[in-house]
Amino acid sequence: MADNGKKQVPLRLSEGLYNAIASWAEDDFRSVNGQIEYLLTECVRQRKKNGSPIPKQLDVPPDLDIK
Repeated sequence: MADNGKKQVPLRLSEGLYNAIASWAEDDFRSVNGQIEYLLTECVRQRKKNGSPIPKQLDVPPDLDIK
């Protein structure tokens, strides 16, 4: 297997979250893995843009309608 500079990370997702990401990935013509990588990249980019690694409210879970 060729080393492409990427790390493998085991990831456990709830079925609802996985299905939501899979549906989104299909809409964007990406694999689920590609969609997760894209989303994480965008989050890091947004964090760098805002300059604040700490959210305004701590310990408040996001309101996700994926159950």
